[in-house]
Amino acid sequence: MIIVQLKEGENIERALKKFKRKYERTGVVKELRSRQAYAKPSVVKRKKKQHAIYVQKMQENED
Repeated sequence: MIIVQLKEGENIERALKKFKRKYERTGVVKELRSRQAYAKPSVVKRKKKQHAIYVQKMQENED
């Protein structure tokens, strides 16, 4: 269960933003979306490898 501590006089919108951020970090939504359709292990590996290559190229371009 996610608990958001509010300070006295804190805005409701700010508390909702904190809640959304904590909820997103748990990865529940991401897990649900990934389970909606089966992906073969080979496809998952290929996507991870492509993402790693993309990230590496982006890091090289920064330098």
